[in-house]
Amino acid sequence: MQKKKVFTWRWTTKSSIDDLGLDILVYGILIRLPAKSVGRSKCVCKEWLSVLSTRHFAMMHCRHISTSYNQKFIAIDSRLCSVFPLSCEDSGPLLNSRILLPFEAPWNKVNILTSFEGLLCVCFHNTGKLVIWNPLTRAFKEVSSSNSHGLYKPKSDAIGLYVDKTDDYKLLHIKRRRGRMWVHVYSSMFDSWHKITFANKLRCWRGKPIWSNGTFCKGVLYFLVNCFIENKGVMLFGFNVDSERFRLKTFPRFPHAYYDGNLVVHKELHVFVTHGLPNWTVDLWRMEGESWVKLWVFPRIQTPIILSCSITHITSTGRFLVGLIVSYL
Repeated sequence: MQKKKVFTWRWTTKSSIDDLGLDILVYGILIRLPAKSVGRSKCVCKEWLSVLSTRHFAMMHCRHISTSYNQKFIAIDSRLCSVFPLSCEDSGPLLNSRILLPFEAPWNKVNILTSFEGLLCVCFHNTGKLVIWNPLTRAFKEVSSSNSHGLYKPKSDAIGLYVDKTDDYKLLHIKRRRGRMWVHVYSSMFDSWHKITFANKLRCWRGKPIWSNGTFCKGVLYFLVNCFIENKGVMLFGFNVDSERFRLKTFPRFPHAYYDGNLVVHKELHVFVTHGLPNWTVDLWRMEGESWVKLWVFPRIQTPIILSCSITHITSTGRFLVGLIVSYL
């Protein structure tokens, strides 16, 4: 009777962390670390220091930690700012961390206009100055200049934060004064403003159209423009951040006289459209190419006393969570 052969496996070479390759280490492991741990990792060697200090890594790290499972919301109270974790699955009390507002401004005059990848654009009501602020690092930059660039007027102006192909974080400021519009872009890389050519002769700019703040998706900063005064309904404009040109986009049309929209990005550009005064209906649409596809419809709100309604929204684990805000007589 023959004995069965027993095979034993032996490692003939030793593995080390260097065998993983720098790309796997950086974008597979280090990008998932908290900011403090990334700072400590810069002390490992000169190569790590060089890679982890680039704007590209900072941008990728910011995008990773701002995913849906790590979202936060901010509440400003007196001279303190409370940062709360956003947990839609946990109904328990939310623990908050409090930080001092880093800029000199009355707390009741600070208004958060928009956010993008952890950065906030803040306006001071008493002066109209715009500030780009990172609450987690507490760094901020006042972007207003002596020639009035970056002075914000509520209900007239619109702004949008975005990043271009050179990883330069920028702020677009649309300013409307006396029936004319000016558009300027602030570059955080060069700490300067430049003017964008804009067609002021379009008929839709007559009256007082209401511009939403910008929503950035795949290289385009989108704005909804409400032109009810000119009986044009809602229009959608896209600002291509590479060519720095505005273009009129298609938008879902409805037979009703009154309708409005709220843009949101979840991989693709989506819009919640409210229409059908006095009994509002809310639809969710997704942009596909240059057209829109309706995804689903909310149950109709059966009440004749609603004057208007708007949508607030967040995303969590790939799902839309929608809050409906209504105004009554």
